[in-house]
Amino acid sequence: MASELTYRRHEMEQPEAESYYPKPTKPWFVAIRPIRYMLREERLVFVLVGIALATLGFITFSKSSTNIPIPYPDPFSGYGMRSESTYQKKANSIEYMTRIGSAGGKIPLGLKRKVLRVVVTGGAGFVGSHLVDRLIARGDNVIVVDNFFTGRKENVMHHFGNPNFELIRHDVVEPLLLETNVVGTLNMLGLAKRVGARFLLTSTSEVYGDPLQHPQVETYWGNVNPIGVRSCYDEGKRTAETLTMDYHRGANVEVRISRIFNTYGPRMCIDDGRVVSNFVAQALRKEPLTVYGDGKQTRSFQFVSDLVEGLMRLMEGEHVGPFNLGNPGEFTMLELAKVVQETIDPNAKIEFRPNTEDDPHKRKPDITKAKELLGWEPKVALRQGLPLMVKDFRQRVFGDQKQDSSTTSSSTE
Repeated sequence: MASELTYRRHEMEQPEAESYYPKPTKPWFVAIRPIRYMLREERLVFVLVGIALATLGFITFSKSSTNIPIPYPDPFSGYGMRSESTYQKKANSIEYMTRIGSAGGKIPLGLKRKVLRVVVTGGAGFVGSHLVDRLIARGDNVIVVDNFFTGRKENVMHHFGNPNFELIRHDVVEPLLLETNVVGTLNMLGLAKRVGARFLLTSTSEVYGDPLQHPQVETYWGNVNPIGVRSCYDEGKRTAETLTMDYHRGANVEVRISRIFNTYGPRMCIDDGRVVSNFVAQALRKEPLTVYGDGKQTRSFQFVSDLVEGLMRLMEGEHVGPFNLGNPGEFTMLELAKVVQETIDPNAKIEFRPNTEDDPHKRKPDITKAKELLGWEPKVALRQGLPLMVKDFRQRVFGDQKQDSSTTSSSTE
């Protein structure tokens, strides 16, 4: 029985079927398969046409966005300022907040620069109006807020009718009605905090007082008389810097601080009491040039376009500051008077008067920090920039005189 079962089990066993193994795929067949697919039904032609159309569209869009004409109405724009092509190549995004604010960043090729809304307090003043020119030239929407205490509407009239420009007559210290830079700075810092804007404080070299260190670096704390005749301005700016840093550290407001040294140029107030405007106006009016003290006090004078360039770089950069913005070229008051004589009237007389209280003996910026971190230094020398200021003053001084004389003649008829 056992042998029979063994035999039957043997009969039930079938030989195993031979396994199926497909032929190996040749390597070159895998490579040509997509090529054969593309060649069928003219698919390759459609792909090439699509690539050509996309390339043409990208090139056309890039040219249209980079070749936008930039109007620049300021006749003094060619002195120390960046060219129009630089504006187009720079393509940085700036957000200004009253004394002034920004957020920088490069824009990819072919994309238009973001048009920004910029608020400039004191934008009708000497420096502010030149800064407004730069911002309008970049294509930004600019709102100027000015109470015309020292600013002049004529400084921004050439922007009237421009849809990107708006002028508001307002005092930023409202509702307190105080003429101090501390309250105005505090109000604008609060606004910068609320809207998330970058804030630039235009401080002054006066924070150094009558310096014991020469030249002055940003780490120098200064030598200021807190109860002197100049202390209202000196301490006001020092307090403004303190408030700015408090908002930066305590409220995370993004801030920038500049310390501006003596600046001159077109649109300065004719009778503002500053030494350069005093000398130029006096020489044009055939009056003696008034020098206080022995005239050996030194100052450094930068042209307004150099200052505006420094402010723009500071706002576009990533460094808080403070930064000295000034021309390290140093002149005594007598040397400045002689330059004015050479430029306007060699026969102009110099008249000495008693010196004013707390008048700094020396003032010269160390701009090493600005050179290294901002890549900035002034370009316009005093003898190059002064004639531009004289041209502007001559037109305003004698133009005003003609207008006054015609008004008097009309009233007497």
